[in-house]
Amino acid sequence: MPATDKYGGPRLPIFIYGTLLKPRVLARYSGDALLHRRGIPALAPGYQRVALRGTPYPTLRRGPGEVRGLLIRPTPRALGRLADYEGRFYRLMPLRVVTPRGPRHARAWLADAWRADQRHWA
Repeated sequence: MPATDKYGGPRLPIFIYGTLLKPRVLARYSGDALLHRRGIPALAPGYQRVALRGTPYPTLRRGPGEVRGLLIRPTPRALGRLADYEGRFYRLMPLRVVTPRGPRHARAWLADAWRADQRHWA
């Protein structure tokens, strides 16, 4: 049985796809200045990056295309800090991503489907 963390899931890498892709933002909110550097480029096929309704932030929704992002492995402390940053609208959910090393199981912070806007987030 895989190890779990206090966020209810296996200790899988985290796929980031929005504001946390900025190295300074990730370092600030994770408390780990090198986390971005240790990340692996990844794609989430079958998803679209869209606006989170009523906010300036993104979420993912299923749809044609793929979303570019980064696969990270935060420490438990950094994961807790990132969960605080993500806030109440997001939950860690499982998804499959593709990296240069092949497909991987991961998790990403996603909002409930009804919160996903139709507008793409850039």
